[in-house]
Amino acid sequence: MAAVRPGIEAIEVYFPSQYVEQDALEKFDGVSEGKYTIGLGQKQIGFTSDFENVHSLALTVVSNLMKKANISYNDIGRLTVSSETILDKSKSIKSVIMQLFEESGNFDVEGCDYLNACYSGTAAFFDSVNWIQNEEWDGRRAIVVAVDIAEYAPGPARPTGGAGAVAMLIGPNPVVSLERGRASFMKNTYDFYKPYLSSPFPVVDGKLSNECYLESLDECYQKFCQKRKQLQKKDTHLEDWDYCVFHSPYNKLVQKSFGRLMYNDFLMHPEKDDYCSLQEFLSLDPSKTRSDRTVYKAFAKASKALYTKKVAPSTVLPKVIGNCYSASVYIALASLIVESDATELLDANVLTFSYGSGLCSSIFHLKFCSEEDRIRTLQRQVDYRHRLQDRLPCTPEVFNKLMDDKCAALENDREFFEPQGPPPNLFPGTFRVMHRTEKGVHEYREWAKDLKATCNEM
Repeated sequence: MAAVRPGIEAIEVYFPSQYVEQDALEKFDGVSEGKYTIGLGQKQIGFTSDFENVHSLALTVVSNLMKKANISYNDIGRLTVSSETILDKSKSIKSVIMQLFEESGNFDVEGCDYLNACYSGTAAFFDSVNWIQNEEWDGRRAIVVAVDIAEYAPGPARPTGGAGAVAMLIGPNPVVSLERGRASFMKNTYDFYKPYLSSPFPVVDGKLSNECYLESLDECYQKFCQKRKQLQKKDTHLEDWDYCVFHSPYNKLVQKSFGRLMYNDFLMHPEKDDYCSLQEFLSLDPSKTRSDRTVYKAFAKASKALYTKKVAPSTVLPKVIGNCYSASVYIALASLIVESDATELLDANVLTFSYGSGLCSSIFHLKFCSEEDRIRTLQRQVDYRHRLQDRLPCTPEVFNKLMDDKCAALENDREFFEPQGPPPNLFPGTFRVMHRTEKGVHEYREWAKDLKATCNEM
């Protein structure tokens, strides 16, 4: 019997305690009904107030992971953080999290921060698995943190924002293992980037970004299938995968991506009975079909039933908290874990696609273990549904004012800053910003009180 490969032993997700409805934003922005809810496929956007930032989100998600996994900080030998939400151009987010280790006295913890748009969490995940397989491994676990706050300037991109964090405990006895065989596609593009260090907002070419995403999916999947054939001496088919998980900037792109996977499967195996009505697309140049609406609609229709089974469970959480950049694909994995029946996850094979603009991308194979009780334990640990119910709905006016206020605070980043007013319904155990000094030193404290404020008090 082959040895179990390292992977995810525990996983925790965190998202803000306030949100705005996408249909309310449609009315506020004066756009056509359904532009965000149907056109983007999103329901809500989670967002942070000035009581939280990327550091506090990271502190919260790691603290919660350690409590729920019931593991000592002394048992951690590697910690990395992946993010494109930068508060300091030198000091790593990982170094901020090390304050959680002080009481244990464990300062022998490898790793630092990773940066590349939405892909960096995957790079850290791969490296943590490799660390455990390395001859220098000392038997301790690794933690991979992916955390981001996605914010956009007023305009058509703002509804694609969101915020969230994931912390994964990586070890030799996983519930979800990283299996052998993966493929990557890397290329220099400027589809989404952040050249202005004084602004949190990116420069986005939406059309190019979608094209790059689908090109990366094509290239990764085709190379992935070639490698698997060399490794396993057999072809790869779409039906080999029990589930598919995608980086999820917005749900409509996830729907399009699964249809694109079917298109690639069709090109490799056009003889399948399910593809008899799609033969007219066989003669097209694949590189010119990524923006072809006829091709998109045909394969969206053909893949609809499989999408409901293989993809939809992983989209529940991303649709209600929004884009989480580096955490996005692992937020989707957490959604799959929570929204599926444990018996259906037994030995399940998951095809996972991670994309980051600029660009870096990989497709890889995750596999659930064959022990139902361990899967159920993981589901109980990561279950986020009660926190979704406890969030506060906010008006578009409040949401947009908070975005403006945060930008103003950045412009005065050399002044003492302290959040004003009561913290907005922070979940117990959340780390909050206490203040930032004139020298840019932040202080954080764990919030213990369950304060139920109204959103208009924010």
